Amino acid sequence: MQNPKRAFWGSLAVLVLLWLVAEPRPFGTGPFFPLRERMVQLGGVLAIGCMSMAMILALRPRWPEAWLGGLDKMYRLHKWLGIAALVTAIVHWLWANGPKWAVGWGLLARPERGARPIIENPIEAFFAGLRGLAEGLGEWAFYGTVVLIALALVQWFPYRLFYKTHRLIALAYLVLVFHAVTLMKFSYWMSPLGLIMGGLLACGTWAAVLALLRRVGAGRQVNGRITSLKYYPGVRAIETEIEVPHGWPGHSPGQFAFATSDTSEGAHPYTIASAWSAENPRITFITKELGDHTSQLREKLRVGQEVKVEGPYGCFTFDDDCAHQIWIGGGIGITPFVARMKELAMRTGTPACTIAPTVHLFHTTADIDEEALGKLAADARSADVRLHVLVGARDGRLSGERIREAAPEWRTASIWFCGPTAFGEALRRDFAMHGFPVGERFHQELFAMR
Repeated sequence: MQNPKRAFWGSLAVLVLLWLVAEPRPFGTGPFFPLRERMVQLGGVLAIGCMSMAMILALRPRWPEAWLGGLDKMYRLHKWLGIAALVTAIVHWLWANGPKWAVGWGLLARPERGARPIIENPIEAFFAGLRGLAEGLGEWAFYGTVVLIALALVQWFPYRLFYKTHRLIALAYLVLVFHAVTLMKFSYWMSPLGLIMGGLLACGTWAAVLALLRRVGAGRQVNGRITSLKYYPGVRAIETEIEVPHGWPGHSPGQFAFATSDTSEGAHPYTIASAWSAENPRITFITKELGDHTSQLREKLRVGQEVKVEGPYGCFTFDDDCAHQIWIGGGIGITPFVARMKELAMRTGTPACTIAPTVHLFHTTADIDEEALGKLAADARSADVRLHVLVGARDGRLSGERIREAAPEWRTASIWFCGPTAFGEALRRDFAMHGFPVGERFHQELFAMR
């Protein structure tokens, strides 16, 4: 998580520094209203800059994924940038409107207006003529964006509605680009700030157009067909096997993909629960009934149904040089470890097989399905993985202490966690308190796309 944090705060710092370079007297003493104009400009630069970067990340680009630690971390950064855009846009709006209210309430004196200077630059004059339109459209786009971002942050807002409404942010963004280009101080365009903002606005506009045309991730989409369905009632999960005969590039265990079985519902992310074989090009997803959409999959899906699969994504791929690994799967978070065990079993005995690390797998669950647990145990035996299953009501909560007792080589191991975010953060803090280098060897999948 360090790189996404660096990218977030670094981006804000760069925008502020570029504004300071472009603004000759940023915080100088003098009348209030010129200061207000400068603060309006700074708030606008930060708001549209953050929103532009969020739009670019919404395309799910390949190039930053490895550095940021996977698409799950990219979406966390996308969320942070969206929140930052919301906050700075509100500050921008308050600086623009607050002084007007203060004048109306008699708290501030209205500044004297002299004759407007003649604008000789034809481009600047053109923008000046659009000022009223840009202010009006920008204000309404601001109101719409505030509502749409707020809805995106409300977890109980249904995903199918989130999928439809969130795309409207792209439309509001295009209006705000017009607002920003027209109203940004003209001298800024002749500075490094103008160059950076121009690039961000151009890339963000392209991203918004692709989002409106529903072309996000189009280059990584393939057509597939459901070949089998298996429901496990004890854990309320469905296993779906999909044949992807053409175009799928293969995947590593621990990666995930977006699957679309209903275009009105949109694409949903699922961790891949199978190893890849070019001779048998199939992908398996294990989906737990957790929401409106996943609870209806058992009735909606059928063998032979066409689906669209996009990916693969993610860097939760078990790649390190540690001789020991500790895997922790909470609930449906067991899925990436199932895929890894299947791959290890496939590699056993092959000429190119390398020595696999010693692995302890801890699986915590509140639900029990004997068939599912039996298959998990069989996969562990085939992969030579030491399996520890803890049923909450019977065995209590998994803690760092229990892990260290069961895996005495924990100090030299790497830890791979997939499950509830709060549970993972608690384990991270626990191991950090015992001197474990969590920054380098604690890997956590943040499987939340909103």
